[in-house]
Amino acid sequence: MAFISINNIIPTRAVVWIMLFTCTFFLYMIRINLSIILLAMVETKSGGNSTFVPECTRIQTNSSGTNLSNYRESGTSEKIINYGDTYDWDSKLQGLILGSYFWGFTLTGFPGGILAEKYGATKCITISFVVSGILTLIAPWAASLHPTVLIITRFLIGAFGGVVFPSLHCLVARWAPPDEKGKFVGALLGGSLGTVITWPMLGAIIETMGWVSAFLCCGVLVLCWTICWFFCVTDSPEEHSRISLEEKRYIVDSLAGKITNVKRPPPYKDLVLSIPFWALIILHFGNLWGLFFLMTAGPNFLSSVLGFTLGHTGILAALPYLARLIFGFLFGLLGDLIVKRSWMEKTTIRKSFVLFSHIIPGLFLIVQTFTGCDVTWAIVLITLSLGMNGASTLTNLQNAQDLAPNFAGTIYGIANCIGSTTGFISPTIVGYLTAKHNGLEEWHTIFYIGSIVYIACGLIFCLLGSGNLQPWNGVEHVTKKDLDGIENIGFDDVKTQTAGEAKEISKL
Repeated sequence: MAFISINNIIPTRAVVWIMLFTCTFFLYMIRINLSIILLAMVETKSGGNSTFVPECTRIQTNSSGTNLSNYRESGTSEKIINYGDTYDWDSKLQGLILGSYFWGFTLTGFPGGILAEKYGATKCITISFVVSGILTLIAPWAASLHPTVLIITRFLIGAFGGVVFPSLHCLVARWAPPDEKGKFVGALLGGSLGTVITWPMLGAIIETMGWVSAFLCCGVLVLCWTICWFFCVTDSPEEHSRISLEEKRYIVDSLAGKITNVKRPPPYKDLVLSIPFWALIILHFGNLWGLFFLMTAGPNFLSSVLGFTLGHTGILAALPYLARLIFGFLFGLLGDLIVKRSWMEKTTIRKSFVLFSHIIPGLFLIVQTFTGCDVTWAIVLITLSLGMNGASTLTNLQNAQDLAPNFAGTIYGIANCIGSTTGFISPTIVGYLTAKHNGLEEWHTIFYIGSIVYIACGLIFCLLGSGNLQPWNGVEHVTKKDLDGIENIGFDDVKTQTAGEAKEISKL
């Protein structure tokens, strides 16, 4: 009864927004946990009982005349011991382990949108998190057997996780009124907060209880959240049992003419021939390159090059994601205001904000390479780079809703399928470049590659992208004259795909 009374006070779509936000929060928790846990699982090259000295610390201590033998007592390094069993995995194998999640994630991104549109987004997400939570719980056992078993486990977690974002875009398309679209897309940045909390939390857990406990904590939290999701969210306002009739009519009326509940196969031929669709694919690829690069390799850079401890690495590696979350909400609110006041056309909005989501972040990565071992500036510039990428709420994260809201899940699924290849390409490149030496020169090359991808993808979208509704969205106009024999429920000029669907709406 208490739950029902809360829904009478808080709009149901606000509850849905919270669940969308926390969905991405926990998705990222199980996605990025291994980036910091792996630091505790793997022996240093010089052996688990000897001191590993990051390059920047070595440079600074040599220049100051400090004896490196005092380095262990200085507290600026750590021994990967007392955290649990350690494994002798080289940098290339570590890259494979980190990238294995994204192999599965990429594989199911495309069919994920189709499954969500056909069988229901909430059902797909529920199954995804139940399986992922269980697999996270057994990850320590998998690692103890063989690294290949851990790779398979992470691959399966990624495969089930690949359906989540396409499913969320299906829900946004059906729950978000047009003038609230930016806020709802902003909910998809919950993963940034997930990163902000997960890395410091796991760093503290590892240092106090060991890396096995870090896996167990993530698995339990994910499964508990899944129970809440199951009871709070439905695929559309029409299916929700606790939504008020007034709110239901408001959402459905605002989406009339754009969204249909009639299930139809996506227009694949039109998609393949659509230049705006491919421009979105390229833009999304560039966005995920920068995002996944810092997600998988960021803790490694901070720990092995700049010389931070596990606890500090977790906190500092999370700062860019906190900035991305804050900037994302601000850009989302600004976008809603621009749409509401009709200050810009949607295409102009999308292309203008590419400057902030892609071009400027790429430039910050270039500038970062000039900071050398200046820890403060390195962290500031990386934080600003990913922070400005929060503008993706107005570019690649929302563009699928512009082009064809009826197929937003499929479009985003394809974009995520192709873009998520960066999740295993990037760790592989990092592992290859740092195999012989993990220093500033190698990381400068890595940052240059990231900046080029960021900027090039943004410029291509500015030339070829669009924010206009595409004709293959498939919405036909059905006015009152076409609704003979259908009870009038007070909707003005309802626009739906078919008269049959109008009958469904009249049942509200």
